[in-house]
Amino acid sequence: MHYDLYYWTGLQGRGEFVRLALEDAAADYTDVARVEGDAAMNAFLEGQHEGARPFAPPFLKAGRLVIAQVAGILHYLGPHLGLVPQAESRRLQALQLQMTITDLVAEVHDTHHPIASALYYEDQKTEARRRAEDLRSNRLPKFLGYFEDVLEQGGGRHALGQHSYVDLSLFQVMSGLEYMFPKRMATLAPTLPLLQALRARIAQRPNIAAYLASERRVAFNTRGLFRHYPELDAA
Repeated sequence: MHYDLYYWTGLQGRGEFVRLALEDAAADYTDVARVEGDAAMNAFLEGQHEGARPFAPPFLKAGRLVIAQVAGILHYLGPHLGLVPQAESRRLQALQLQMTITDLVAEVHDTHHPIASALYYEDQKTEARRRAEDLRSNRLPKFLGYFEDVLEQGGGRHALGQHSYVDLSLFQVMSGLEYMFPKRMATLAPTLPLLQALRARIAQRPNIAAYLASERRVAFNTRGLFRHYPELDAA
């Protein structure tokens, strides 16, 4: 199966969670907007293309199927790419964990855009400082502590007891947060040994290592989801 991934050019964003799965599995895929430009998504977003109409990217075209939402895409791809256990209960557990990651990602985004996505960060810096303080102090320890427990219950190395797309997504979360909040994550690191070790192991997987070293991996930047603004970080 050839897959077409649609996401905005120039940033990792939410599309990166899907890219990591495709890259790890050495899947045959095209990152369409990077080839044809962002306008290639318009027909889908305007309901002028076959398949279910997505609200926003990322979305994936697989044959005649069009699947949107990161968790939905990975739930579909997981069995096809060998990135989820076969048992239905375990696939649903993976979906649940991925949706919890989606919740965390939404809170991360709202840290630098607490008032409105349509406003520039510079237009809401005061509110962003307050939101970032709460995320650093309360929400990150709660979310990351939960995933640390999940890893422990899974045997210490994997969220589901075996390699899965959830592990890849946790790698992306940890990488993004360490870029976004280097001071805070350094403080939290001693409480998250399993997540730290998972991040290191995923980075060493052959296909992921090759991807990270390639031009396909766009660097973190202040246009993306995980943004580093020094004034929002603190130990």
